[in-house]
Amino acid sequence: MEGKEGSTREEKIHRKLRVWEHSIELVVDTYRVIKGFPKDERYILGEQIRRAVISIPANIAEGAARTTAREKLQFWSFARASLSELDTELEIALRLGYLDKTTWAKLSDLMDAVGRMLSGLMRTKRQNP
Repeated sequence: MEGKEGSTREEKIHRKLRVWEHSIELVVDTYRVIKGFPKDERYILGEQIRRAVISIPANIAEGAARTTAREKLQFWSFARASLSELDTELEIALRLGYLDKTTWAKLSDLMDAVGRMLSGLMRTKRQNP
């Protein structure tokens, strides 16, 4: 499958990472949830949430494309920080009543899974630079 720049999908190493795939799922689920926020919060808290959640797979992908272990770990660390930011913002949404507990639990489980996979990826890279 050819891309616009002539690269093939197989060359996009981030697409082979389960953590990237799960983080994309987190983006999609989070975007769906934001649609249910009160209109004024879709553009305030919702925008902050969108920025944090998009940053997760973007930084995973950028890290995967880097050549040195140090660079990879730096971008994966950014992804982990964005995951923490997202967790905080979704907690605020829960406490404000914009999320129900079932939706929160689903997103929380997905955030936990992404966090575990990301930590494992980083641990492996530290052990095998």
